[in-house]
Amino acid sequence: MSVIDLAASPSDLRALAEQSNAWPFEQAKAIVARLKKNPKDEVLFETGYGPSGLPHIGTFGEVARTTMVRHAFRVLTEDKIKTRLLAFSDDMDGLRKVPDNVPNKELLEKHLGMPLTKVPDPFGTHPSFGQHNNARLRAFLDQFGFDYEFASSTEYYTSGRFDAALLRMLERIEKVMAIMLPSLREERAASYSPFLPICPRTGLVLYVPVTAHDAKAGTISYEDPETKERVTVPVTGGRCKLQWKPDWAMRWYALGVDYEMAGKDLIDSVKLSAKICAALGGTPPEGFNYELFLDEKGQKISKSKGNGLTIDEWLRYASPESLSLFMYREPKAAKRLYFDVIPRNVDDYQQFLDGFTRQEPRQQLQNPVWHIHSGKPPQADMPVTFQLLLTLVSSSNAENAETLWGFIGRYRPGVTPESHPKLDAMVGYAINYYRDFVAPTKQFREPTEAERAALQDLRDALANMPANATAEDIQNVVYEIGRREPFLDMVKKGKDGRPGVSLDWFNMLYQVLLGQEKGPRFGSFVAVYGVQNAVNMIDGALARSS
Repeated sequence: MSVIDLAASPSDLRALAEQSNAWPFEQAKAIVARLKKNPKDEVLFETGYGPSGLPHIGTFGEVARTTMVRHAFRVLTEDKIKTRLLAFSDDMDGLRKVPDNVPNKELLEKHLGMPLTKVPDPFGTHPSFGQHNNARLRAFLDQFGFDYEFASSTEYYTSGRFDAALLRMLERIEKVMAIMLPSLREERAASYSPFLPICPRTGLVLYVPVTAHDAKAGTISYEDPETKERVTVPVTGGRCKLQWKPDWAMRWYALGVDYEMAGKDLIDSVKLSAKICAALGGTPPEGFNYELFLDEKGQKISKSKGNGLTIDEWLRYASPESLSLFMYREPKAAKRLYFDVIPRNVDDYQQFLDGFTRQEPRQQLQNPVWHIHSGKPPQADMPVTFQLLLTLVSSSNAENAETLWGFIGRYRPGVTPESHPKLDAMVGYAINYYRDFVAPTKQFREPTEAERAALQDLRDALANMPANATAEDIQNVVYEIGRREPFLDMVKKGKDGRPGVSLDWFNMLYQVLLGQEKGPRFGSFVAVYGVQNAVNMIDGALARSS
């Protein structure tokens, strides 16, 4: 598939980007300013994942958004500075509770407190629960073609990659404690240590009071909670791990992370970790706090609860690009992440793509598809909308692709599954969405006497139209029939200056004829569905309500 390239040199493109206020550029400008203070040859972007539960769309969103910022940075620097994206998994964390959305819960119950990479996989497909969830995340990120490096906390700790930073943390323990203690409840502060020993006897991540820190020896000491014996362990080599806020700070310091975003619920954690990073001698990364995703009840989505949408669920009903658009939009606004947001994002993506070639370069850099496709969006070629496909399925009860393609082929001769594979995929999405969400909620309402009269007139007008009538001609007829009480809109005028038609007219058509609240442009629907089919549909609705 051909792509649209901005006809601009890297320097011209950079000049346009410097003037853009699209949020990825705003974030990238902060990184450019950072480099002016502390020049370096490589910029490291990082995202974090806690594999205590299955990956959800919020996890994907962080990688997608960070990728957009990374590309914006490359444009602003004309790609002269090397960049890397590290997807870091906190898989050495202890399992604190059993997620709701996994099988074999009793298996996990027996391993509470163990590092996630030591907990058996309840799915039986990987050596550990942590590795299972890591694999699920990587498979999804690979499916989207993200350019990233995967990193495992377990591997980094046990291989010694964090040893120098852990020893630095131990050396500066007083400074770290001075930062952390004011943020803790009195009871917890009394026994707090940034270091969590991994019990040599049981393998558990121990949340126990540390009785001694020895910076010269590189060790900590504690009392075994069961044997009551004093135990001394090195902080290096995977024998200890850090509590998560110091852990986050240590990672920034050890790896030299330049950019990492986080959810709004972590604002205070980011501030504390930034102070600890500075206390270690590092520079905290740039970043911003994005708003949280909410489920259908307005509650925060959670890996352990399994509420909201999963990655696989979105891709059952819509394209990856539509999900990327959802992530691009308003990252600092809380958004419902539920099934009913899918159709709009599918069609809005196509609208942004359709409009891209008609825009000036400055406008193109504001267009979401430019950021979704790293500056090279594909050619727009989608003859029908997702909403129209949904309505076709609903009107004809066509739960198979062949029937839908029959409608499409008549409406757009020459358009086939082979010539338009993206449309063929969208046909499948529409059928899945209809079966799962539209069909179970279909509820036809009875028309009023005034509405029956209008429907009869619309039926007669359509019956007199040729079978090959255009969508525009059909829409004009529908509009003219609706220009009557109670559908007149005295505020909105038509092109001829006469009163307009309210949305109540069009909503009524879908509620009475299709048993759904809304739909696509009715003229376009009839043009694809067929004039005679539409006449028959109205006849059925009138007979049903007589």
